[in-house]
Amino acid sequence: MSYVFRHATCNEGFKDWDFARACQTIRSIGYTGIELAPFTLAEDATTVPADKRREYRRIIESEGLRFVGLHWLLVGPKDIHVTTPDRAVRERSWRYVHGLIDLCADLGPDGVLVFGSPKQRASTGGLSAAEAKKHFVEGLAGLAEHAAQRGVTVLVEALSSDQTDVVTSLEEAVEVVRAINHPAIRTMFDTHNAVNEVEPHDVLVDRHFDLIRHIHVNEMDGRHPGAGDYDFKPLLRVLKRRNYQGWVSLEAFDFTGGPDKVVEASLRYLEAQIALL
Repeated sequence: MSYVFRHATCNEGFKDWDFARACQTIRSIGYTGIELAPFTLAEDATTVPADKRREYRRIIESEGLRFVGLHWLLVGPKDIHVTTPDRAVRERSWRYVHGLIDLCADLGPDGVLVFGSPKQRASTGGLSAAEAKKHFVEGLAGLAEHAAQRGVTVLVEALSSDQTDVVTSLEEAVEVVRAINHPAIRTMFDTHNAVNEVEPHDVLVDRHFDLIRHIHVNEMDGRHPGAGDYDFKPLLRVLKRRNYQGWVSLEAFDFTGGPDKVVEASLRYLEAQIALL
């Protein structure tokens, strides 16, 4: 059987839409997965009640989509920071992530938590980047077993150095994953966030493929695929050759013209690129 890419899209462009209508639209365009930003559900997403969680899950499934996971994890609640020297704030922040693991598990099976959140993990309070990273690793390690029990995988997302000073390359993300050494902690690759990478992106993904569980696609400036000149074919070729079983998920930051138009243009572009492989 020939390889088939699994396409998903993040939902923040549809945050002002009725949730069912957004799911219907996303599925009608051709996506089979949806990735949610917690702040689109509630300012503090851990407070979403059980019946509402069941409703979201029912809508996603009834519209023919699979729930992929959560990203933009720490946007919403105020005074959240996971690496601060303030132990009380740090512990409260990690409890929030603990709650997001439960939310993720309630919304669907085998979900991922894409841990970006640059501002909420950057060094602060006089700590060095290395000290902040130590707190980051400790916090993730403390969540690993709970994530495993709930069937969730937490993904360390490398971010560009203009966004944060804690984990700014795929190599560094892999070091964090290996330091924790738990199957519930893995990494992912985001084309937009790889602007500082020196080696070709396909080479990096191929090298660390065994630890990569998720792919975000966007142009280097954050627009949707096809709006710029990023060549997605080398990355897509590696994923196909390696029989990648995760999602290729659109995370665009510019929805000018309407989210439905943007996500459709992106998928049509990626399909055309895949046809050239």
